[in-house]
Amino acid sequence: MANPKTMLRAGLIGTVLVALCCFTPILVVLLGVVGLAGLTGYLDYVLLPALLVFIGLTIYAIQRKQKADACCQPTRTEK
Repeated sequence: MANPKTMLRAGLIGTVLVALCCFTPILVVLLGVVGLAGLTGYLDYVLLPALLVFIGLTIYAIQRKQKADACCQPTRTEK
């Protein structure tokens, strides 16, 4: 993932997915339908660290993208 745009996309998509699972009962309902409702007690141990990782990835990708954009733009000379 050397490309900052790819990292930014992955970070944003992951953040949105994990946030949806954390703050809405979507995952709880799906686990109940499948018959794995007993695992809902362990969701916080997985989803909250995943949310932090994806937020960190998003921030890192934004910083890399800004650094790459600043490095590659030509400078203007004033007359």
